[in-house]
Amino acid sequence: MENHPPTGDGVTRGKYRSAQGPGGIIAAYPDGTTQMRHTTWFAALALIVSFGPALAADAPESWDGLVQVKPKRMDAAYLLPGADFRQYTKVMIDPTQVAFQKDWQKRINDTRRLSDRVDDDQAQKILAAARTNFDDVFVDEFTKAGYTVVKAPGPDVLRISTAVINLYINAPDTMSAGRSYSFTTEAGEATLVLEVRDSLTNALMGRALDRRDTQGGAGAQLTTSVTNQVEFRALFRQWANIAAKGLEELKSHSPVPADLKPGQKMKD
Repeated sequence: MENHPPTGDGVTRGKYRSAQGPGGIIAAYPDGTTQMRHTTWFAALALIVSFGPALAADAPESWDGLVQVKPKRMDAAYLLPGADFRQYTKVMIDPTQVAFQKDWQKRINDTRRLSDRVDDDQAQKILAAARTNFDDVFVDEFTKAGYTVVKAPGPDVLRISTAVINLYINAPDTMSAGRSYSFTTEAGEATLVLEVRDSLTNALMGRALDRRDTQGGAGAQLTTSVTNQVEFRALFRQWANIAAKGLEELKSHSPVPADLKPGQKMKD
């Protein structure tokens, strides 16, 4: 992940606020985020963190009125019984929320000399860059899939909210003078939390969770801010592609059975 302020075209950049969540997790969220949404996100984060690494095994059968279904491409997925996705031709994509894995900064700094340590300002810049890269990619992939990305609710608009949590960067590049160099096989890992709602009623219609490592090259390679950004951006694009294809599949399977059972597989 690039650990300096993001630049370039794409989703509008903004200022960020930081907060400490469950278990000392440091998170960044954009100015303008409502207190209700911020509080709701941290409540969901607290529950997800408690699942442990095996999301599929630890996730509950039902959650906020949603029923767990057998996912095709993600670790865990939930749907609202009776939900109908056929009307949605546009999407409203909220700015993503980003949070490091618990004690990430401390664990990284414990292995580094003083001049290479990640300070609080650098950590916040990493989170801001992660958010910008993620938002750019999600808008791009849904546009490619034929959806119009809009800023306002409507009867044909599905609202998509995301969070990238448990973000762990194996070798963040502080770009300090005289820094040491790191070699890694992959940049790190993260977990995606995705929710979809009707944009007018705010009714929760689905939720998905997925933990993945980034995909590095063959063998260890020199790790820099550029290589970190490339690998995490590729991971974000993979998630965005899965989400866009998943929405198309949900439309073809709609309406969701009203008597949906936990673990049920959606028809092909």
